[in-house]
Amino acid sequence: MQMFTIGQVAKRYSLSRSTLIYYDKLGVLKSSGRSESNYRLYSEADLKKMDRIQLFRSTGLSLESIETLLKTQSSDLSSTLESRLFAINNEIEELRDQQNVILKILENEILEKKTRVITKDVWVSMLRAAGLDEAGMKNWHVGFEKNAPDAHQAFLESIGIADNEIAAIRDWSRTR
Repeated sequence: MQMFTIGQVAKRYSLSRSTLIYYDKLGVLKSSGRSESNYRLYSEADLKKMDRIQLFRSTGLSLESIETLLKTQSSDLSSTLESRLFAINNEIEELRDQQNVILKILENEILEKKTRVITKDVWVSMLRAAGLDEAGMKNWHVGFEKNAPDAHQAFLESIGIADNEIAAIRDWSRTR
């Protein structure tokens, strides 16, 4: 069975040795053995575990959450990742709100155009430029609401539409 030194594993995953020692200390990734010189050695199974750790880290999960996931059933994985997804959605919404507040304070059209913010007016003008008339825009909303209602809500919020107008748009979109 091939074993890998801490240096080899660190290089393979673009991590520092101290990160791997920290993972070991936390119990997230323990080495499978030690060399005669008492250096940590990692097995193929350890590397497969490290692949999963890297995957979970790329989702923004904490090491504590990852440690729990590595020890639990797949239903816990789904639940944890769904929770993380909802947290990311909330973070994005909060960041968009902050972005809009900053743009309102600065009142700078050049910055507004360079920022990844689309307002209702900009969106409507893009739809019109694409050839959609009022009926076409309504059909677009109906399709959006039917196929992805939560994303429709999030999109309408992201372009700065007031809550009461969003409710009205979604209501008539559902009844068509």
